[in-house]
Amino acid sequence: MISQDSCVFYNDHVVFKEFNGVVLQEEEGIKIAQSLGRKKAALLGNHGILTTGRSVESCVFWFMAMEKSCKAQLLADAAGQTVKIGEEVAKATHKVIGTELAGWFSGKPLFDVVEKETAGQYKL
Repeated sequence: MISQDSCVFYNDHVVFKEFNGVVLQEEEGIKIAQSLGRKKAALLGNHGILTTGRSVESCVFWFMAMEKSCKAQLLADAAGQTVKIGEEVAKATHKVIGTELAGWFSGKPLFDVVEKETAGQYKL
């Protein structure tokens, strides 16, 4: 944890290292789902990221936040030694901004913009 945004995923993500190519078999999807459990995000080794949520809004926001956090981590690591956020602060921050409601609340404005720009002519 190196930023407030990354604290959204404090103890709430997994790393799935087993890459077997494009997921074409149901078994592979089951393995990923089992690895993910009730966490909101997965870093899929040699592939990318995956997020979940109880609403489309939260799921989309978690994806954007995870992508942003990964980029920030890569840039920080490339720049030198990073300053980590302590466990207690990361945990407390997660309790505030890592909830499903916070994800929905943060993602909802994105959908409001799409609604306005398309005059409601989009389908989820």
